Amino acid sequence: MHNEKYNLITILGPTASGKTAVAAQIASVLDGEVISADSRQVYRGMDLGTGKDYADYVVDGKPIPYHLIDIADAGYEYNVYEYQKDFLKVFEDVTNRNKLPVMCGGSGLYLEAILKNYKLIQVPNNESLRENLADKSLDELTQILRTYKNYLHNQTDIENTKRAVRAIEIEEYYLTHPEIDTGMPDIRSLVVGVKFDRESRRKRITARLRQRLKEGMLDEVQHLLDSGLTPEQLTYYGLEYKYMTLHLTGQLSYQQMFDGLNVAIHQFAKRQMTWFRRMEKQGTEIHWLDGYMPLDEKVEKILEWYARQ
Repeated sequence: MHNEKYNLITILGPTASGKTAVAAQIASVLDGEVISADSRQVYRGMDLGTGKDYADYVVDGKPIPYHLIDIADAGYEYNVYEYQKDFLKVFEDVTNRNKLPVMCGGSGLYLEAILKNYKLIQVPNNESLRENLADKSLDELTQILRTYKNYLHNQTDIENTKRAVRAIEIEEYYLTHPEIDTGMPDIRSLVVGVKFDRESRRKRITARLRQRLKEGMLDEVQHLLDSGLTPEQLTYYGLEYKYMTLHLTGQLSYQQMFDGLNVAIHQFAKRQMTWFRRMEKQGTEIHWLDGYMPLDEKVEKILEWYARQ
């Protein structure tokens, strides 16, 4: 049932929205494989704290292949540049085997690194070029940018003068370093979002936090500390690791840890939704599903959107 319009399905949503189960189900139906777009699930030994729902990757007793989970050691600082490179390798492999890639996650930067279809590389600052462009207006900078490419793929490049200067700097770097591969495959994704109303989302987050603590999330963090990671290193890996480390090192009581972490995750989910709304404003069409819709109905709706030519 693969079609010409889409060569990727993206399932996104805030934390605790149930997106992994949706992605695995749609992969099962369309003979696909899931590619994670979660900036923390790349780490081995960080399972409960990063919300790896391994059970969701089994549909009707059949395991669904997944990628870019458990690929880096805790302690390493994986980044979006590496993610894009790793994603493209997996995307090519999955596609070459005639399977459908299904990207799933809530890390906005990782999702956009793929959906925006442009190559990320760490381009150094060009101070002399910046000086030459310092007195130019946004209209003038836009015209200069058009001399490098006759269409502007990423409209955020011309949101303000600072972004436009950076975009020109990147294009100039590509021009003077022809050995760099700036090509991206033609990625055409159906983008589907899963969301709950605010109050339901809050209840789900709190219930999930209680469940993960019950399953041994504190033990997981203690094990990481025992393995040699410092408290400072652990706070890099997000809210759960920050608050639980503060509790385990005696700086917060259990209740303070729980309450503080609960509020922080609610705020994080709100920021995720703000990011997705910004993506929509900038031209990414997101087809939203109500989280309360039964799973089979969600799959049916996605298949309907996917089949639309």
